[in-house]
Amino acid sequence: MKSNIFLYFITWCMLSLFAIDCCAANLSVNEALYFAENQGEKLLMTFQEPDLVKRYKELDDIFVKHIDIDYVSKFVVGKHWRRMSEEQKKRYQDSFLRYGLAFYKTLPLDYAKDVTYQIKGADVDGAFVNVVTNVSVNLGGDNPQNITLVFRLHKVGGIIKAVDVKIAESSLLLSYRGKFYEMIAQSDDEIDWFLDDLDDLVKTLEYGLKQNVATQQKYLEFDDKTI
Repeated sequence: MKSNIFLYFITWCMLSLFAIDCCAANLSVNEALYFAENQGEKLLMTFQEPDLVKRYKELDDIFVKHIDIDYVSKFVVGKHWRRMSEEQKKRYQDSFLRYGLAFYKTLPLDYAKDVTYQIKGADVDGAFVNVVTNVSVNLGGDNPQNITLVFRLHKVGGIIKAVDVKIAESSLLLSYRGKFYEMIAQSDDEIDWFLDDLDDLVKTLEYGLKQNVATQQKYLEFDDKTI
């Protein structure tokens, strides 16, 4: 279970490594390797920031800038997007963004120091580019776990953004679609009921995060007084 949860952390971590503000046609392999090596180290250092408020702010900025939230949010509800009114669409996308920002914070981010990665190659797939990486994760044992991740990228307004990641043959995007389709089915296909359930889920996640931040801040204050 711990290993499976950590794979989702790797997903969020690595998704932001490959968002590059340039045209894909002008990007060489050496440039991509240089970017991943240097910017990746900066990202992993952000996960080790002890101040949760500062850490989450920096990660939120990465998440919003480098993941195509518009594409992902529409894909995961698929055919149901066309059924939504303009008001429902806005409400849904606002909630989806909050959900994404809250969900990644529930993952074990402190394990970032035990992660190394290597870019293995890339291939063009229509309007998308798939980047293959090898990630080595040490969860405390003698032998690190090696994971192959494939990131799906495309360009929006001149900026390359991530839309999906595959772990083995499992797509995170399709996994999200399955979850949201199930939520809609449980709401008897009523969009407003689904949106109410999504709002409740987001509020629960956000409340838990506020409690976690408050608890850590109290711990740090106590620790400072004992030094």
